[in-house]
Amino acid sequence: MTTTSEISMSLAGDGLSRATLLSIRNVAKRFGKNVVLRDISLEVAEGEFLTILGESGSGKTTLLRIIAGFETASAGEVWMGEERLDREPPYRRRVNTVFQHYALFPHLTVEQNVAYGLRVAKRPEAEVISRVSEALEKVKMSAHAKSKPSKISGGQQQRVALARALVNRPRLLLLDEPLSALDANLRRQMQVELKSLQREVGISFIFVTHDQEEAMVMSDRIALLRSGELEQVATPREIYGRPATAYAAQFIGHTNLLKAEVRAGVVRCGTLTWSAALPDGPALFSLRPENLRLVDGSGPTAGNALVRGKVRHRAFHGATELIRVECADGLVLVVRTPGSGGLLDDVELEFSPADAILVRESPERI
Repeated sequence: MTTTSEISMSLAGDGLSRATLLSIRNVAKRFGKNVVLRDISLEVAEGEFLTILGESGSGKTTLLRIIAGFETASAGEVWMGEERLDREPPYRRRVNTVFQHYALFPHLTVEQNVAYGLRVAKRPEAEVISRVSEALEKVKMSAHAKSKPSKISGGQQQRVALARALVNRPRLLLLDEPLSALDANLRRQMQVELKSLQREVGISFIFVTHDQEEAMVMSDRIALLRSGELEQVATPREIYGRPATAYAAQFIGHTNLLKAEVRAGVVRCGTLTWSAALPDGPALFSLRPENLRLVDGSGPTAGNALVRGKVRHRAFHGATELIRVECADGLVLVVRTPGSGGLLDDVELEFSPADAILVRESPERI
């Protein structure tokens, strides 16, 4: 589990150097006997795009609802600056939420949907018109201001939902899997647009998703949630390149988990060996498929670990292929290679010992 000090170090070391906007302190949530969140501590910086990533049932939406005020934490506190946020009702928090289902009023036009909250708050009409126009311009929907939701596309409806949230000028925007209803191509396009919009408006976004690729593309940092606990909080590059646990390594992309034994500075995993300055005993390593390389005619690189095996399966991925190589001792390695085809059945692989990342075991949680 990630500690509070590790979270603070991650925030300070992500290159953002921004003040803390939101502080979640030891938050827990129970529904009867069911524990959904356990001792969550997390800080969100001003202007940061933070993604809460996790599989179904990990507690990510519950955490988002606690921040928004739609759920009450069983323990812990939520602060925004010097204000104790969790004591305020949702309408008094400078927090807005974009849900998976956009919930636009079908009988209202785009501009009327965006203006709805301002008119309920009885803002002056001149201010409403100005702020709605500004919000629609930011999401590139000014040309559709007079359209009904049924007359625009899913991606455009998503932009309207964003404009409706942004028009209230929140300090923090919460997004609960808002792209999940879109097709793959539009989803990728909206990922880029949403990140660009976040940079333009300059407010903090907390984005909830179960999609690892989405989290990697959009986030300044990722908070990986597992069974109600934070597994790791880090930048996308760090969480991929230096996963803290076996679960993080497997959940973010592909990896080879190597269960090994260290003796006198030598790591042994079956017939595979390499040197490492580690204490004696069992050890677990994550080795990404792209860090395994086929030994070509020029021979292996000095100091690299070597292993031979037979190609058992190939999966074409456009510019690359994922191949499964079975070694003599039964160890199976997944290797990412250029998608040129023509591989022999028998191959020799190498990798740098520095690319084998020591990770912690991830025990089962209930």
